[in-house]
Amino acid sequence: MQTIKEKILKLKKERNAVIIAHNYQPIDVQEIADFLGDSLDLSRKAAQTSADVIVFCGVHFMAETAAILAPNKTVLIPDGTAGCPMANMISPKELIEVKAQHPGAKVVCYVNTSAEIKALSDVCCTSSNAKTIVNSMLSDEIIFVPDKNLGHYTQKITGKKMLLWNGYCPTHVKFQPEHILAQKKAYPNAKVLVHPECLPSVVELADQVLSTTGICEFVNSSADIEFIIGTETNILHRLSKENPNKKFYPLYDGAICPNMRKNSLEKVLFALEEMKTIVSVDPEVSSAAKKSLDKMLQYIEK
Repeated sequence: MQTIKEKILKLKKERNAVIIAHNYQPIDVQEIADFLGDSLDLSRKAAQTSADVIVFCGVHFMAETAAILAPNKTVLIPDGTAGCPMANMISPKELIEVKAQHPGAKVVCYVNTSAEIKALSDVCCTSSNAKTIVNSMLSDEIIFVPDKNLGHYTQKITGKKMLLWNGYCPTHVKFQPEHILAQKKAYPNAKVLVHPECLPSVVELADQVLSTTGICEFVNSSADIEFIIGTETNILHRLSKENPNKKFYPLYDGAICPNMRKNSLEKVLFALEEMKTIVSVDPEVSSAAKKSLDKMLQYIEK
């Protein structure tokens, strides 16, 4: 009798499908993925793949981004209800109003946004390239949406004048300074690595502020052997697998994204069997959103 994994592999071959998964996905989903990474990694993989079908194990805005960058592919998300609270913290109407109030400003949107928000923006960014993107902007004023914490960190390291939208990641704001102080006391030799979606008070106490891929790369190349990790706890699986001789401690055990954990092996199998849930974007919105994403990818390639 075939296992779920064996069924997935068989169907994946039959459908000419590729499975890509975010670093925060459940461990068994990470294990079945062809590509594992952060939003930037996976956006690029989606744009470059020769597969006919992309099974995107992440949240909705990520699958939507894949559909924009690979319009001739069928993009599936195993759980169609896997959304992003941060992405829902700004609406197109609100962004249009802010742009009207600041007519000379350019809009930089975090990839954690809907296609409609990307379509209204000048350029998109991820946590790993926000500094590069913002530094490249010629405008005297930048509207940064929706994450005020990533925006605050980016503003600090670039010195740019930025209007920050009042959005945030419910998972990353769970981290508090006292968590760092307690974990540093418990593991005095460990380096503290946090995501820039964390609160400024947490960022200030960290040894490194990095995207999820940045965290992985830093750990892989570091001579240190102990690390306190300040992002969604499922990333510890990848870190431990790639660095079996190093030790990893969560900054806070409760840093769990319930939406990222909605996908499962069973749902990946159902997605391939039934070819749903298909994620598509209105052509007019997709065309405008692709411009902001293409600009982001151009900056990365320079």
